[in-house]
Amino acid sequence: MTGPDPNNTFPLPHHHHLVFLKNIIRSPNIEVGDYTYYHDMDDPHNFEKNVLYHFDFIGDKLRIGKFCAIASGVKFIMNGGNHETRSASTYPFEIFANGWEQMDDGADKYPYKGDTVVGNDVWIGYEAVIMPGVKIGNGAIVATKAVVTKDVPDYAIVAGNPAQVVKMRFSESEIAQLLQIAWWDWSKEKITRNLSFINSADVYRLADCQ
Repeated sequence: MTGPDPNNTFPLPHHHHLVFLKNIIRSPNIEVGDYTYYHDMDDPHNFEKNVLYHFDFIGDKLRIGKFCAIASGVKFIMNGGNHETRSASTYPFEIFANGWEQMDDGADKYPYKGDTVVGNDVWIGYEAVIMPGVKIGNGAIVATKAVVTKDVPDYAIVAGNPAQVVKMRFSESEIAQLLQIAWWDWSKEKITRNLSFINSADVYRLADCQ
């Protein structure tokens, strides 16, 4: 026995509100790693509906790592939601044409903050909001209804609006060790053999796992 099949959409029998997310994604601009799950109280197919302002012509990507836990109602705001803020008005006149298209000078007018990236083993709580271009580190926790406007360090816990680091889960040396171990890249056989260590607070014993 080596755990659930990551290619199984519904890994919990008779429970169709939780999915291994990669198996329901249709957008080529969303990438999700193995075993990352999404739970939705209504329908997990809502996930892509909660990736907002994600327009193909912009080309930004949402990248989510392995073994993440994403709660119901989490929303990702992508770069298509950005407006120009340097001019007197933030209104996008040119998209309505009929003479207003002359305002489109072909330049990169709107703020672009790059891809949104969620690391591995990240827990994102109920109705959290992730803003464009944010990078969330491995092992981080995003609290319920947090609004994440800037990058989150590895193994940090963030909460609030705007989200702030309230605690680090481990010491600097332990975090360095965890990042070097990168257990999420192990084979499913090795993970299964060492579940007791992965679920232990003794970080350094993980380094000795075979």
